[in-house]
Amino acid sequence: MLRLCGFRLSNYHNKVLVALLEKGVPFEEDANVKPSQSEEYLAKSPMGKVPFLETEHGRLCESAVILEYLEDAYPEKPLLPREPFARAKVRELVTVMELHMELVVRRLYPGVFFGAALTDSTKQSVERELAKGVRAFRALARFEPFVAGRDLTIADCAAAQHLPLVSLTTKLAYGRDFLEDIAPVKPYLKMIEARPAFAQVKAWRKEAQDAAKAAAPAR
Repeated sequence: MLRLCGFRLSNYHNKVLVALLEKGVPFEEDANVKPSQSEEYLAKSPMGKVPFLETEHGRLCESAVILEYLEDAYPEKPLLPREPFARAKVRELVTVMELHMELVVRRLYPGVFFGAALTDSTKQSVERELAKGVRAFRALARFEPFVAGRDLTIADCAAAQHLPLVSLTTKLAYGRDFLEDIAPVKPYLKMIEARPAFAQVKAWRKEAQDAAKAAAPAR
C-alpha cells in the first residue's frame, strides 16, 4: 500500500493528501515526518523535504512528481484532462501558483509566522515579484467552476492549499490581501472547501495548527 510521509502543516503534503482522497486510492499516512538534512532522511528524500511517497517500487519525492505518478498508476478517477494541451494548461496554472506565488510569499514566512525580522527590502522585493505572479494567475485561472475549468484537477488540489496562504501572509505582512481584487477567489475557495476530501484536509490542518500552538513555548 502507498504511504504518504510528511506533516499536515505542509501545503505540499496536503496537496498530495487531498489528491489521494479525491482519487479514492488506498494509502497510509505518516503525518509526523519533518524535513531534515540528516543522512538517514536524505536517503529517503534527497532534498530533505516533504512529502515523499513510499510505493511498492520505491520512494518518490517532489509533490508534482508524486501527483504525476498517481495519475499514471491510478487513472480510474483522473485529475488531469485527457487532451495533451489541456493537461499542459493545468500544469501551467499549478506552476504559476507554486513558483510565482507561494514560493515568493514563502520568503515572508519567517517574519510573519515565526517572529524573525522582516526587512523593508524583503517586503518590497516580494511585493514586486508577487504582483507578476498574481497577474499571471488572474490571466490563467478560469473558475468554471474549478480553477482550471469545468473539471476538478490537480490545480484545485494545489489552489486550495496555496491561495489561502498567499492571502493570509500578505494580509499579515502588508495589511491587505493581494488576491482580494480577483473576485472569484473567495467563492471558489468556499465551494472547493465544501467537498468532503478538501474539508477533511482543512480540518486535519487546523488540528495540526492547534497542536503546534499548544506545544509552542510562550514568548
